[in-house]
Amino acid sequence: MKANVGKPDKIFRIVLGLALIAWALTSGPVWAWIGVVPLATGLFNFCPLYALLGMNTCRTG
Repeated sequence: MKANVGKPDKIFRIVLGLALIAWALTSGPVWAWIGVVPLATGLFNFCPLYALLGMNTCRTG
């Protein structure tokens, strides 16, 4: 797994994931647990969808 999530993208994913999970924990809708996905992709610096689409937000060089 080669990293394909850059720093700004990573920060956005982690914040969004934590916000959705917090919402789910505080009587939010069940679908808010989807926040686990952006949180995991942000923490691992790898997004399977980006890999499928050939995208990469990491800086090169």
